[in-house]
Amino acid sequence: MAKETKLYDLLGVGVDASEAELKKAYRKKALSAHPDKGGDPEVFKEITAAYEVLSDSQKRETYDRFGEDGLKDSGGMGGMDPSDLFSQLFGGGGGGFFGGGGGGRPSGPRKGKDLVHRVKVSLEELYVGKTTKLALQKHVLCGKCDGRGGKEGAVKACQGCHGRGIKVVLRQLGPMVQQLQQTCPDCQGAGEIINQKDKCKSCNAKKVVQERKVLEVRLDKGMEDGQQITFKEEADQAPNTIPGDVIIVIDEKPHPRFKRRKNDLITDVEVDLLTALGGGKIVIEHLDDHALSVEIPQGEIIKPGAVKVLRGQGMPSYRHHEMGDLYVNLTVAFPDTIPIENITHLERALPPRRALPQLKKNVDVEDVVMEEMDEREARNARATNGGMDVDDGEEDGPGGGPQVQCAQS
Repeated sequence: MAKETKLYDLLGVGVDASEAELKKAYRKKALSAHPDKGGDPEVFKEITAAYEVLSDSQKRETYDRFGEDGLKDSGGMGGMDPSDLFSQLFGGGGGGFFGGGGGGRPSGPRKGKDLVHRVKVSLEELYVGKTTKLALQKHVLCGKCDGRGGKEGAVKACQGCHGRGIKVVLRQLGPMVQQLQQTCPDCQGAGEIINQKDKCKSCNAKKVVQERKVLEVRLDKGMEDGQQITFKEEADQAPNTIPGDVIIVIDEKPHPRFKRRKNDLITDVEVDLLTALGGGKIVIEHLDDHALSVEIPQGEIIKPGAVKVLRGQGMPSYRHHEMGDLYVNLTVAFPDTIPIENITHLERALPPRRALPQLKKNVDVEDVVMEEMDEREARNARATNGGMDVDDGEEDGPGGGPQVQCAQS
């Protein structure tokens, strides 16, 4: 036998009511007592608190044995926001008068929007690092009124929506009840009413003013395209709002001599025919104030399309600054012509000419002349050749195929 029946009486049920009967009784009582339907807010709170207790088996047992005093001792009386419980049973968005959300009461002030700014950065700057300054125009809380919009007491919560900026309208659809949210017409969604006589003249009751902010942006060595630098809570300020972040996004500019693949660099170097055949030096200007001198030993032949690697001459890694590698795609520059008198010297220096193929007997040999193609013919020939390329299935091209693919992408 229940020690007290007050909570049962509030819902209009007996002490032996089932869970379904409790829910049905609460739905009926709460709908008629809801403040958005003209009901008494205090009565609505009492009804909700009663249902919260009786719908919980442990709290109900405590109440039946010890009454409300037992609930107070255990901290189990009225712990839930009335609008949250109402929304759970009836569905929909906000909880109207009490300002709860469809997913529960907000845990704190909302966060403002982030400000994203893209900064174009050269490969040289990402190689050596750089510190630059970025000027922003942002909103800050007005210092004259401390973000109130006017004198003390000039700004008051809108009574029409109780400061939420929206109203919850209940619509009866047969046996169902639908909750709809609409902008409060009294405050136009602002959630407050400002006395125009006492409004702040500095911000014109907007609560914020514009301010120029200069951020020092540090581009560390090895940063990559798309990487972000975040300045916490440096975006626009607004009352009762946590400022968003200013996010700087690295936009790496294309480089005329180098391509980047993570911490590796790829470059093309043209070698003259004499150096390719007889050795010599090539010089590669790097991304800072130094250059690389590379010796090609005599007796080593550089073939067109060869790929070499210079270990530790690539990009520094982010944070740790460990150096990647530099891949060099080598091409050979052939002369347009050679003086006829020098051909005998070439014949002595170079391997002998390949023997002509042995033809079948009775084959008629016709002498022909090769001519230069005009531009249109050369373009068509390149297109045809490109369509006839066949993948031979080999993974490794000259000098380590993957690097060649990177360089040509």
